[in-house]
Amino acid sequence: MKFESYWLDTAPPFTGAMPHPPEGHYDVAVIGGGLTGLSAARTLARGGARVALLEAGRVIGEASGRNGGQCNTGVAQDYAGMVEQLGRDQAIRHYRNYSEAVTSVEQVIEEEGIDCDYLRRGKLKLAAKPEHYDKLARTCEAIRRDVDPDVVLLSKEEARREVDSPIFHGGLWQKNGGQMHMGRFGTGLAEAAVRHGAHLFEFTPMIGVERDGEHYRLTTPHGEFQATNVLLATGASQVGPLNWFRRRMAPVGSFIVVTEPLSPDQCAQLIPQRRACVTSRIIGHYFRLTPDDRLLFGGRARFAMSGGKSDAKSGEILRRGLSETFPQLGATPLSYCWGGLVDMSRDRLPHAGRHDGMYYVMGFSGHGVQMSVHMGRLLAEMMLGQRKEYPWQGDDWPAIPGHFGKPWFLPLVGGWYRLQDRLH
Repeated sequence: MKFESYWLDTAPPFTGAMPHPPEGHYDVAVIGGGLTGLSAARTLARGGARVALLEAGRVIGEASGRNGGQCNTGVAQDYAGMVEQLGRDQAIRHYRNYSEAVTSVEQVIEEEGIDCDYLRRGKLKLAAKPEHYDKLARTCEAIRRDVDPDVVLLSKEEARREVDSPIFHGGLWQKNGGQMHMGRFGTGLAEAAVRHGAHLFEFTPMIGVERDGEHYRLTTPHGEFQATNVLLATGASQVGPLNWFRRRMAPVGSFIVVTEPLSPDQCAQLIPQRRACVTSRIIGHYFRLTPDDRLLFGGRARFAMSGGKSDAKSGEILRRGLSETFPQLGATPLSYCWGGLVDMSRDRLPHAGRHDGMYYVMGFSGHGVQMSVHMGRLLAEMMLGQRKEYPWQGDDWPAIPGHFGKPWFLPLVGGWYRLQDRLH
């Protein structure tokens, strides 16, 4: 079994990185080579800006290449609960933002001809307990009323025909969503940004930034350069002078295992419509079939940082969860196990705005595939003077109390969530 991302291991190589460090002056410096930064760099370059994108490692090497590959509508929270918490108008705006984000991804794929096995089959949210089904029914009613009349509530029997597992009690099918090979999409987006004129620098961390008159002076291990504007698209990165942002997000580990290829008959039995699936527990699972007929199975197996032994321990927890969900797979061997960091904000919503004059967007909280691409484009259009506002815009983003960099509180949060899953 390989302890590395299946998406990154099977992605085509990115060939467009610049062979020398950035120098001189750029219109915009984009910090972060995940989907947010790549989307922004593509849009900025198409708009005529001179763009330098800095990535501390390889392009899409972190969260953008380590997720479940689901590109779905719907907010991270329960929609009906969000209506109660934030009010109907704001809940509707948030839901529609995610629907528009799915469209953004599909538009990029079509415009750039990215071969990433995109499959539009929607998302199934599966009820892990009978009472969860009642909650899904209320959510379905609220969504139909406010934003999406096509959402479908599935009975226990209907859900079993969609997912051949004995443990679910029904489900909610949201049709506006898809799935894709994240490595192919990310590499394709990076190559598109380069085609339009952006300069991408891999293994080039930003280790310093300061205002210098009307410009910013950015420092890398290889030297300095200037930029008129800066866009921070760093997510949960632990590299660089980003402590103001780190205090506002918890870098929560998310972990995934992938099986060896299954037979066509097994795939047709397990998830015949090949939909992207999530479960209703707080510490739940997400799963889907890959383009080459493997079962990808992930979740917050442990509230711990990703890496080394942590990934291996989490893989064993996920193996047990996979066996409980699909006992018919028996001893099917696993071929991949890996983890990544989720930039979890306190309210589980993205945050965007300006800090010290620099633009930023992060805090996607495990729902970033679609929103990162969308927000990268919208912030780039803002910087080009093509729009005056964008979603999640605001200056009020308080720090997490007691959080000063290292997430010491993660085991406590995990324990609380596990208790809530047992009680509810």
